[in-house]
Amino acid sequence: MMLVDTSVWIDFLTGRDTLHRRLLHRLLENEDDICITEIILTEILQGIKDDAVYETTKNYLMEFPIIKPKGIDSYIKAAEIYRKCRKHGKTVRKTVDCIIAAIAVENKIILFHNDVDFEVIKGYADLKTVDVRRFLIDI
Repeated sequence: MMLVDTSVWIDFLTGRDTLHRRLLHRLLENEDDICITEIILTEILQGIKDDAVYETTKNYLMEFPIIKPKGIDSYIKAAEIYRKCRKHGKTVRKTVDCIIAAIAVENKIILFHNDVDFEVIKGYADLKTVDVRRFLIDI
């Protein structure tokens, strides 16, 4: 199972020509196991201005498994991730990224992202991420 972050979905949904979008397209075509979280769903939907596009996108995303936080422990884990990064002189810009990382770590899910904050987090948490460069030849 692979957790696809907002940063990749935005490229995909807006049609930006990035390696991340192309890889997600391939994963979807191959019907690979991908999922989202509730907070990723929120981040994607909140940026959509057009009502019809909002409804279509919401219905599409709701077809994927939605991984939920494991209660208060997920939020404590997110705080611990943030604190550990700070102790090493690294500041994660968005708390939500720590929450997403905590959910991925707790569920032992690989995170597919296009966000530098997750690379910072990866250095100080047991976060597994997709290395898009590994797929360069195939994309």
